[in-house]
Amino acid sequence: MSDPTEAEFVTVAKVGAIPEGEGRSFQVGDRLVAVFLQSGKYYAIDDLCPHMGASLGAGYLDCDGTVTCPWHAWRFRITDGKWADNPRLGVETFEVRVVADQIQVRPTAK
Repeated sequence: MSDPTEAEFVTVAKVGAIPEGEGRSFQVGDRLVAVFLQSGKYYAIDDLCPHMGASLGAGYLDCDGTVTCPWHAWRFRITDGKWADNPRLGVETFEVRVVADQIQVRPTAK
């Protein structure tokens, strides 16, 4: 019998598909999720900027782990999804794991 938590994760890419210091967007269930690789660790946040819906996966990721929205420069921390300019606001975060060479995301927000 398989572990019931196994079904809760969705494979989005293989290790190596996301360059260090960058992000990519993936469909995970009914959501678009941005997955980033920062300092050898994967992070996942809601892909849609709450301001105007731009893809955060296409944004610039700085060395501190803050992604800047490509449309209007809203900045979000990939570790907790908080808006860097007002931590009371933010986007959802998702659990990420690597199994063998598969990057997997749990489709429900943390």
